[in-house]
Amino acid sequence: MHAHPDDEASKGAPTVARYSSEGVRSVLVCCTGGEEGDIHNPAMDRPEVRENIGEIRAAELAESARVIGYHEVVMLGYRDSGMPDSEANQHGECFARADFDEAVGRLVAVLRRERPQVIITYGDEQAGYPHPDHLRVHEISLPAFERAGDPEWYPELGEPWQPLKLYYTIWARARMEAVHNKMLEMGLESPFDAKWFERPWQDDRITTRIDVRGFLGARRAALLAHATQIDPTSPFWFGLSDEVLTDLYPWEDWVLARSLVGTPPAGELEDDLFAGIRSDLGARAKT
Repeated sequence: MHAHPDDEASKGAPTVARYSSEGVRSVLVCCTGGEEGDIHNPAMDRPEVRENIGEIRAAELAESARVIGYHEVVMLGYRDSGMPDSEANQHGECFARADFDEAVGRLVAVLRRERPQVIITYGDEQAGYPHPDHLRVHEISLPAFERAGDPEWYPELGEPWQPLKLYYTIWARARMEAVHNKMLEMGLESPFDAKWFERPWQDDRITTRIDVRGFLGARRAALLAHATQIDPTSPFWFGLSDEVLTDLYPWEDWVLARSLVGTPPAGELEDDLFAGIRSDLGARAKT
């Protein structure tokens, strides 16, 4: 579940690409159309692009989802709320102002139709980037996880279905430091200044580390699909090659926030978003 077109490219793309390659059905829920997104690629900053930014971002999202391997994209149907304290926050159709129970219900309808075992969404600590839409994604995800399986909620939205695990995306400080130090070692200018490392980090909350060797290219291709949002010359996104990144930090990190199939022992990291689910399915098959 993501807030805007391009969020699916910057958070979790290699992980989803890996599971998609293994035959796992993956559905992207995008909550807004990204209408308030700035144009960050100078080559795309043209009047006709600005005038049609909603349609263009929808096309970019479709291409990004294709290269990642999503089987379907579901638009939750809200308008981009814009950055904090911007005029867009007051728009009557923006995600941040949506009726809470209705927004949860829209997500519950998707969950009951798709019947996922695992949900990935945004966490409770977003001080580093407190975008209203990112905050709202978190706010409706946990209630939707709980209500999807409760027949008392939204009986008109289909047969109840209880997901089994819910994860938060996370950018690990360890990865950022590794990239920063490697760029300096290679004589490159790092985009990560001192303020980056003063941000609130959450490495101590990481429960799950997914090996994405061979799938980092999905992130790069998905980011490039968002031509209005991503400058292809940006050292922040493309300062190191995928080959160097594979040797440096070939993982994506996650925080297991809800689980109905157990949690990893203290001090141990999961290496599979379906840990506990696969073993449960195997046990049922044997019986």
